Amino acid sequence: MKQKLTIVNAEWIGKELILGIESGTVSGLTAMQQILADSDNLSFIYIAEKNDDYTYISLPETVWPELKKALDGHMRVYASDINQVRLELAGFHEELGDLIENIRGNSNYGNEMVEKVENVFQLNV
Repeated sequence: MKQKLTIVNAEWIGKELILGIESGTVSGLTAMQQILADSDNLSFIYIAEKNDDYTYISLPETVWPELKKALDGHMRVYASDINQVRLELAGFHEELGDLIENIRGNSNYGNEMVEKVENVFQLNV
C-alpha cells in the first residue's frame, strides 16, 4: 500500500529548505529522484521508497513559492517529520525543473494546474 505524506509548511534554515510533513515519518525512506504532477490536487509528488513500497510526498501549491526560491538558488530541500528526521529530496532541482518545463502550456495537466505553475514559477508561454 502506498503511503502519502503531505507537506504543511516550509521553513528556511540557513540555505536549506525544510518542508514539514503533516503526520507520519520519513525515517527509513530512500529518495527516488522522481517528481510527478498531481493536477487534481494542485501539487507535485516526490516519490520515496521503503521496502519496495512507494511513499508519495505531496508538495501542495501553498509551498510552491518556497520551492521556486530553492530551485532558483540551487538550495538543498528536505522533508522533515515531527521528530525532525530529515530526508533530502535528491534530484529535486533537475526533476522539478523538467516537470515545470513539461507543464508549460500543456493542457494535458489541466488549465488550472498550468496557470498556477506558470504564475508561481514565472514561465512565459
